[in-house]
Amino acid sequence: MMEKLAAKQPRLVNRSTPLLLHDNARPHTAQQTATKLEELQLECLRHPPYSPDLAPTNHHFFRNLDNFLQGKKFNADGAVQIAFTDLIDSRPTGFFSKGINELPMRWQKCIENNGSYFD
Repeated sequence: MMEKLAAKQPRLVNRSTPLLLHDNARPHTAQQTATKLEELQLECLRHPPYSPDLAPTNHHFFRNLDNFLQGKKFNADGAVQIAFTDLIDSRPTGFFSKGINELPMRWQKCIENNGSYFD
């Protein structure tokens, strides 16, 4: 895939600055944000509307968080914080990097589906 990407979009591969992936949430699309990103000469990938499967935290982390919290009830902020810490501590080594490393395949699937939502 990297070879095809390098041939079709070399600017995405040969980079000296980060490439940002933003969804279409208001803080990401606000004029002030766009102006600042332009000022910093940072480029953003276009993100299809409502595609949580392409957002690193939505796809990988929040799905696990939702499953972890299913059926649990909390009566204090401290209990929520403890549960969150338990979730983080219970994830295997490489959990977070796995989620990030799966993104290129998910982006490719999005391209193959002409930007349509999938899960």
